[in-house]
Amino acid sequence: MADSASILAASRQPLTIALLVLPRASILEVASTLDPLRAANRHLGFEAYRWRVVTPDGQAAPLTCGIELPADGPLSAAAGADALIVIAGYNQADVATAALIRGLRRIAPRFKALGGIDAGSWVLARAGLLQGYRATVHWEDLEDFAATYPDIEVLPDRFVIDRTRMTAGGAAPAADLMLHLIAHRSGRATALQVAGSFITTPREGAETQIAPARAPLRIDPRVAAAIARMETRLDAPEPVAATARALGLSPRRLETLFHTELGQTPGAFGLSLRLQAARRMINDTRHPLAEVALRTGFSSASTLSRAFRAHFGQPPSALR
Repeated sequence: MADSASILAASRQPLTIALLVLPRASILEVASTLDPLRAANRHLGFEAYRWRVVTPDGQAAPLTCGIELPADGPLSAAAGADALIVIAGYNQADVATAALIRGLRRIAPRFKALGGIDAGSWVLARAGLLQGYRATVHWEDLEDFAATYPDIEVLPDRFVIDRTRMTAGGAAPAADLMLHLIAHRSGRATALQVAGSFITTPREGAETQIAPARAPLRIDPRVAAAIARMETRLDAPEPVAATARALGLSPRRLETLFHTELGQTPGAFGLSLRLQAARRMINDTRHPLAEVALRTGFSSASTLSRAFRAHFGQPPSALR
């Protein structure tokens, strides 16, 4: 397999990308990967980028929004493309069957580069195709992914390119990854035109997925910085006074800013973040409740259950 620099080098030769879309993937991630390429062709005035969509069985893939995405064929139909990108979302462990993993492992050497979007990184890792590489995955899965695959250098970046591997944390980072590809292959001006078409601004891959920019637009930067600290400390929340001190504010001033911007206290906002994270884990994983509590900063499963019921009006057990 050639180095991925070969697909990033400036060229007017058409680049063909095969997208392996698994059932329960997000339509937004599919669009974030393909539409920048379509827009680049429009701005360039010629077909610089080509693509085909494949699925495990060649049939239309049911997406999370209820729409079925038509396919050009099964995985074998990806042969001949320059790169293969895997897009997966919920329940990848079930929809990426052992047979698909074996097929992916067999076909991988035919491509100049391999990519994974969101849970697509899990699928590549299960096939042994990220061993010894740097990679990322959706920020909610970073800890589990790193623990499951210690031979992969897991980074919290928006997207990571390491030799013949490209991985992105989700839909918006996938668009950033495509804009990066377009900038290198077709020029920065074209990438900026494509970004302008979607009224967005390209972000660097090395930016962390959890960053102040995720906070609401036009929010006070001090509140945004506080939110970013909370999001990166879900398992070990710091006192409001410590957050304020880190930002050079008094606790009272931080409380006032949160009330003005968000209508609630920093403590209440931080608790809501942790409970939302707990709900995602309860819905999407099989982790014991005690482990979910530990990962979201609660001292015990019972403490989490009380806070969960008070916030959501039902116990965690109602979700399983």
